[in-house]
Amino acid sequence: MKARLGIIGGSGVYDLPGLADRREEAVATPWGEPSAKLRFGRIGTTELVFLPRHGDGHRLSPTGINYRANIDALKRVGVTDIVSFTAVGSYKEELPPGMFVLPDQLVDRTFARDSSFFGNGCVAHVAFGTPFGPQLRRRVAEAAQRAGVAIREGGTAVCMEGPQFSTLAESLFYKGLGYDLIGMTSMPEAKLAREAEITYAMCAMVTDFDCWHPQHDHVSVEMVIHQVHENNLAARRVLRELAAHFPQEREACPAGSHKALEFAIITAPEARDPAVLAKLDAVAGRVLGARS
Repeated sequence: MKARLGIIGGSGVYDLPGLADRREEAVATPWGEPSAKLRFGRIGTTELVFLPRHGDGHRLSPTGINYRANIDALKRVGVTDIVSFTAVGSYKEELPPGMFVLPDQLVDRTFARDSSFFGNGCVAHVAFGTPFGPQLRRRVAEAAQRAGVAIREGGTAVCMEGPQFSTLAESLFYKGLGYDLIGMTSMPEAKLAREAEITYAMCAMVTDFDCWHPQHDHVSVEMVIHQVHENNLAARRVLRELAAHFPQEREACPAGSHKALEFAIITAPEARDPAVLAKLDAVAGRVLGARS
């Protein structure tokens, strides 16, 4: 299967300048409208699809993003791998603002978002013990190293609901649990990508120390925006290197994301709701087409 790289841009990463053969397309989904039109182009021979998570002009809050529509739209246009650039706070002195991190674990603390394509009428349970594609993470790490961007592999990120930043008690609680990072958009995005059999990696860009740090005892939008702009320039360098060395054919994911639905759907074919199946045509068409 041909590889197609999808990039989801978070705070500060709203566009990808310099793409060759650039075009935009509004992609309709049964889950509603994506955050923005998809932007297509290429770097060298690598085809990319870019989507600004918060929409043009950052008009969507973390809770207001239609994550299902975003992932469905990327799946419909043939995206096989997603690298998500996202702004985060840090719980570790050794992960200062400006550092990029490739976490290998996630903790979901969101509560007001649609977190699955499946439900009544078609029930599925995908494995999610390894939420990020290990090989894709390695490729991003190597790209950062070639680009001269400080990056660390591994760590646990917690995703909060937002849009408010943490209280001091929350910040100290998560730090005490040993978590490394906190953000507001990795969930349910990562879960939905797994359900859509898209390999997913999170490139976390540290903007602040949350509010636990005695010398940085609060987080302001001004502080975050300043660091976001610096991180955006580094993210572009990483992406150029990633695209320059990205494979032309899709790689099998060690975490099984490329076949996550192989045995995940447990609703008997005769009990599946046709209306639900119609909405799953892109996400689960590979398995439903053969078994429904």
